[in-house]
Amino acid sequence: MNIELLTLSEIKEVFGKEGNFQVNVTRYPRYVDTEKCIACGLCSEKCPKKVVDEYDEKLTKRKAIYVQYAQAVPLKYAIDEANCIYFKNGRCKACEKFCPSSAIKLNEEQKDFTVKVGSIILSTGCKAYDPGSHDIYGYGKSPNIVTSLEFERMLAASGPFGGHLVRPSDKKEPEKIAWLQCIGSRDVHLGARGYCSSVCCTYAIKEAMMAKEHSKEPLDAAIFYMDIRTHGKDFEKYYLRGRDKSGIRFVKTRISNIVPMNDTGKQLIRYIDGTGKRIEEEFDMVVLSVGLEARQEAIDLADKLDIKLNKYDFASTTSFEPMKTSRAGIYVCGAFESPKDIPSSVIDSSAAAGLAGSSLAESRWSLTKTKDIPTEIDTSHEPPRIGVFVCRCGTNIAGVVNVPSVVDFARTLPDVVYAEENLFTCSQDSQELMKEVIKEQRINRVIVAACSPKTHEEIFIENIVACGLNRYLFEMCNIRNQDSWVHSDMPEEATQKAMELVKMAVARGATLHSLQEKKISINQRALVIGGGVAGMNAALCLADQGFDIILIEKEKQLGGMAKNLISTIEGADIQAYLNDLIQKVNSHFRIQILTQSLIVGFSGFKGNFTTEIIVGPGMYERKIDHGVAIMATGASEYRPEEFLYGLDKRVITQIELTEHLKKEGAEEFAQVVMIQCVGSRKESNP
Repeated sequence: MNIELLTLSEIKEVFGKEGNFQVNVTRYPRYVDTEKCIACGLCSEKCPKKVVDEYDEKLTKRKAIYVQYAQAVPLKYAIDEANCIYFKNGRCKACEKFCPSSAIKLNEEQKDFTVKVGSIILSTGCKAYDPGSHDIYGYGKSPNIVTSLEFERMLAASGPFGGHLVRPSDKKEPEKIAWLQCIGSRDVHLGARGYCSSVCCTYAIKEAMMAKEHSKEPLDAAIFYMDIRTHGKDFEKYYLRGRDKSGIRFVKTRISNIVPMNDTGKQLIRYIDGTGKRIEEEFDMVVLSVGLEARQEAIDLADKLDIKLNKYDFASTTSFEPMKTSRAGIYVCGAFESPKDIPSSVIDSSAAAGLAGSSLAESRWSLTKTKDIPTEIDTSHEPPRIGVFVCRCGTNIAGVVNVPSVVDFARTLPDVVYAEENLFTCSQDSQELMKEVIKEQRINRVIVAACSPKTHEEIFIENIVACGLNRYLFEMCNIRNQDSWVHSDMPEEATQKAMELVKMAVARGATLHSLQEKKISINQRALVIGGGVAGMNAALCLADQGFDIILIEKEKQLGGMAKNLISTIEGADIQAYLNDLIQKVNSHFRIQILTQSLIVGFSGFKGNFTTEIIVGPGMYERKIDHGVAIMATGASEYRPEEFLYGLDKRVITQIELTEHLKKEGAEEFAQVVMIQCVGSRKESNP
């Protein structure tokens, strides 16, 4: 509602300053009227022109009129002008002839227009390194040597092989697959980059685990690596799960070359193992775990916006303000800031949105639109008419559960008047189909059997509300996380369990009644718990947006762990930054700071919480009413129980070393040994 989506659009120029930017945009023609297109696919079916499908990593072909993928937003077709027969020689028009809604606009022209905005956020992403540009490991010469991105598409249910794991050369199931790490990363030769792309180790483990799950026969999956760098929360556990439970082989070595076995399509890999032994192995497939690099389009855009890039062509930012570019009012998030995974990109986007929100605080609500919700249908006197929608979730569910059998079973249940399966029930086309079915079948209870309601429930609820149904006439059962994922080796039992879960959801659905929500006032104050760098930044961001903040810190002073640090790896002065941050927090009129404070009680609900604290040094009790709370309590340095720590004064931690260097320097040190991962990457603290 309050997001205007401009597809096929390119920024040409940007003028102005923070709070008042003028952005000149060119919108290229789609040649399809998005208001009329119903995404039926008939135009693509009748189109005679086939071209390489870029989305499927050139493993398949698409038509000259196409939609990039099933979950595209907006789900509207577009004509590829460069490959369309009509635009080449003026003949054909098959799409126009067969389109049932007269949506084809072959005379559409590009449009130039101006957008006025107060802030700009760059989230242009990145691209995968292309090993074909420098003849890496014979990529491009053997179809059985693929990139990790190509392998992702091979495993996808909507991909070239329908989610079945086969070799591209002969469509036979592979028995052995090798993953080669750090392709295009941690290397300065052949166009590679000197940095770690941070995602490759974890996605290789994911792909190997998925490949073993997809394979009908036992699959030998081997990952050849220099170091395992599973950055991220619980990713070390994921690595251990892949190694110890899934049986993935991890071989610490750097492969120099691959020898193709032309008669069999296999690839010969020679390497030296950890004992110094020379080994030769043949693999049916080799997957190159390619790194990430900046997109040329993003580099060109940075030039138009007049923002600085670093030596690797990512946005140049500082250690302490990683979301701010060199131009005020323009922010960056995700992989255009630096290579990173999805969770980190989501965190970035929240931070960038917070900064942009602070900049635009004075204009909040000035352009906000409200959604028109249809009048709610009174179903109180109607018998239950239940619709069941079972999601295949690609192969996440359908690869284990017999989805058609679950749908047939659902049709036999009491009060069920309609049941169907969808490739992705959350996709835009499935959502539109659901709306049509609800109206045509007069459905007044909706059951979705899919993934986790934690992530997708609200999508479906919004959909039924748009049909005039009460939001509480919806029930969802999780046949992915709680079934197919945990019973992947028991398809019959998983199918039976899915039926039982659907049966329970339908039984509960029949008892659902419309509920009416009431509006309550929301406390506009925020409570931030923890006065370290994270807590102070959170407090400042909210305060700059016009909200009152109470910042609680248990110590006498703000600063947290950062008080013990001297400089970043780039050499930035942490103490100077920290002192400046503390000064900003102390001087902000919307932030109240309570040091030497302990939380002793907490109650309430979203929008209206009450926190009981004891405030020092007098240790008096106080109750704080607030609408939200942010936990920023940080962490403490691990105190070792090993390596003679505490028994020998020469054994110290990194924080203690930092303090020693600050006060006394390093003149007394002749030799220093640093032992990594002490207290980490072990069973008690994975």
